[in-house]
Amino acid sequence: MTVQGDLQKAVASCESAKGTYAVMAESTEDQQVKQMFKSMKSDMEKHIQFLNNRLSYLNENSQLNQMNK
Repeated sequence: MTVQGDLQKAVASCESAKGTYAVMAESTEDQQVKQMFKSMKSDMEKHIQFLNNRLSYLNENSQLNQMNK
C-alpha cells in the first residue's frame, strides 16, 4: 500500500472514532464525561485535518513529479 493509501485509511479510522465519540457524548447524562467525549471528538477533528493536509501535500508533489518526468 502507498503512503497515500495509508493516510486515507488513517483518515477513515479517525472519522469513525470521531463519530463514536459524538454518539457517546450524546448518550451520557454525566456532564463531565460528556465534555470529555466532546474534547476527544475535537482532537480527532484536528488529527483528520492534519492527515488530510499531509495527503494533499503528497498528492500535489506527486503530480508535480510526474509533470517533471
